Amino acid sequence: MKLFVLDTDTLTLHQKGHPAVGDNIALHDPDDLAISVITVEEQLSGWYTVLRKAKTKSKLARAYSQLAACVESLADLRVLPFDEACIDRFESLRDARLSVRSMDLRIAASVLELGGTLVTRNIRDFAQVPGLVAEDWSVGP
Repeated sequence: MKLFVLDTDTLTLHQKGHPAVGDNIALHDPDDLAISVITVEEQLSGWYTVLRKAKTKSKLARAYSQLAACVESLADLRVLPFDEACIDRFESLRDARLSVRSMDLRIAASVLELGGTLVTRNIRDFAQVPGLVAEDWSVGP
């Protein structure tokens, strides 16, 4: 079994119906696909921000509807942990002073710990992470 971990950007494209991402996902066994709990955090944090900023009933109702859709889509995917081994790997990556955002380093640490392939459009930044294998599924199968 090969493990493909969808980065937050790729998951968001999938949730919005991006055709190339959808086609690539369809080519893989669902058991081979996962997301990091860090991606869950990023998505939910984003929706909480939208909810706090909603100033009208219609914007608030729409935000809650979109949050519910997000939660339903997350429930369909295997969520990888960010355990102590991942934290140790993250800290070693952070100590290397790579030009990669902290949340991205956390996702990279999870993927490295499980020997998976990261699926992201952010190839340039993730290419800095030693040993990380990354693919961009937004360009078609």
